[in-house]
Amino acid sequence: MESNKPTVQTIDLGEITAEVIQKDIKNIHLSVYPPSGRVKIAAPFRMDMETIRIFAISKLSWIKRQQAKLRNQEREAPREYISSESHYFLGKRYLLKVVERDSKPSVAIKHDNLILQVKPDTNAEQRQILLQEWYRAQLKALVPHYIAKWEKIMGVQVSEFGIKKMKTKWGTCNTAAKRIWINLELAKKPLECLEYIVVHEMVHLLERSHNARFIAYMNQFLPQWRNLKEELNRLPVSHLDWGY
Repeated sequence: MESNKPTVQTIDLGEITAEVIQKDIKNIHLSVYPPSGRVKIAAPFRMDMETIRIFAISKLSWIKRQQAKLRNQEREAPREYISSESHYFLGKRYLLKVVERDSKPSVAIKHDNLILQVKPDTNAEQRQILLQEWYRAQLKALVPHYIAKWEKIMGVQVSEFGIKKMKTKWGTCNTAAKRIWINLELAKKPLECLEYIVVHEMVHLLERSHNARFIAYMNQFLPQWRNLKEELNRLPVSHLDWGY
């Protein structure tokens, strides 16, 4: 009896090494991940390694273009969470103003300032956590509106959603549980980019794969999705200790 447990191997494509995961899927999928352009191929069990290698070689030009884009993408400088530092919310730049006060910590926007009220002696890591939790709360307030809007349009239902930090994806969808996850970093991006990711993940409830049917749904529901994808990919990405 054959095992359905995924297997992991690597293939050498000259100067590029690709990770190959064979699992119980119907079609082959190729992905290039930030920040350095790590290449990952998901392939069906039935596909032999030579066929996978030929497929990867046929996509080498595309892989190299994606890697170049990722490596050239602007990155935010490391944050120290001190006054006069730039921070973003919904695509707009704000200057951080740290106010030390012996009362309950809070985050608020006032004009072009992001006011971070903290207790004295709060360190940078604690300030970061406070701001991230504020971002999380903002997304939790915004996302249900888009889910409700697109449930009616698509005729699908999302059972639950969550917000979490993700290094390689803007969102994910568990089609069996009808659960979507949204990247915390989207709190920094324009609202239209957030909506695009919500739509993208909800379309997976109609089509699991990124195939022609999936693209047709995206074209139907959000004709400008390619422009939004490009905008999202052009915006500065957060400075993270990327590691695999």
